[in-house]
Amino acid sequence: MMVEDNKDITILSIESSCDDTSAAILVNNVVVSNEIARQHIHEKYGGVVPELASRAHQQNIVPVVDVALKNAKKTLEDIDAIAYTRGPGLMGSLLVGVSFAKGLSQALEVPLLDVNHMQAHVLAHFALKPEEKRSLPQFPFLCLTVSGGHTQIVLIKDHLDMSLIGSTRDDAAGEAFDKAAKLMGVPYPGGPLIDKYAKEGDPLKYRFPKGKVDGYDYSFSGLKTSILYFLQKNPELIETNLNDLCASIQYTIVSSLMAKLKKAAKDFGINEVAIAGGVSANSYLRTSLVEAGKELGWNVHIPDFQFCTDNAAMIGVAGYYQYLNGEFGQLSDKAVARAPISLK
Repeated sequence: MMVEDNKDITILSIESSCDDTSAAILVNNVVVSNEIARQHIHEKYGGVVPELASRAHQQNIVPVVDVALKNAKKTLEDIDAIAYTRGPGLMGSLLVGVSFAKGLSQALEVPLLDVNHMQAHVLAHFALKPEEKRSLPQFPFLCLTVSGGHTQIVLIKDHLDMSLIGSTRDDAAGEAFDKAAKLMGVPYPGGPLIDKYAKEGDPLKYRFPKGKVDGYDYSFSGLKTSILYFLQKNPELIETNLNDLCASIQYTIVSSLMAKLKKAAKDFGINEVAIAGGVSANSYLRTSLVEAGKELGWNVHIPDFQFCTDNAAMIGVAGYYQYLNGEFGQLSDKAVARAPISLK
């Protein structure tokens, strides 16, 4: 399928990889609406329960799409293509979005755009609000993508040309935040609360070990174990020094992330550096990136808060560039729980 010159492409995008049901309407890479239905049922379990997540997606997906269309002042007849998250993610959750997207694409007779969730996090940097003008990352650039399920350093040579150069060998950084929070009795999701409490604490009060792995890879399982043993020996600190504990844990995670990112930027000779994913909303990580940029001469790119956590706008942006490149999905494409940075 060829794209006509100067033709605006209206995309309905759907994200259902974990516990947020999201739908967005984009015209090219401009986000006209971006709606998210969050699932609060998981809070009492201290983490996402896959079966409950998939059931909630089934309840939420039609209303969320309807709201996205109404807020964008669009109808289904205006849609040129449907983008959806094919993976990675929770299989039950993915299947809801995949099935809905396929059925709607057949009904509307519009093409499908199967999107890699991790590529979409990176391409969220190219999502524009209406009338927004800002500098976009220039190729090549490095992106540290950090979430509850992934921690990766990605080299981006073009919108759809990405290479994974580093990743976690065990726990993701977001998972380390949440597990540390659970050990301290901080409610789920713990990452944002650790960020909040850390602002009032001393990041150098307590020392925790950093994972020692070669290259640009990460390891956070040892940190989790270290925190567990430390709290078993000093349980009273949760009551008396929670802010210092949170600040020290956050410092250990963020400084580990930044050390490998600095190494990669130096080794590859790249000064365009970005962060993405749910943990990119962490205030200390954002501040650390800005400070590193000033120190090392980087052009720093930090996503808008609404594009950090899982959202359909980032899926739509990735779908838009796939549309321009003629990379369309098929009805035979299956959801994939695990996937490299590219499904192609």
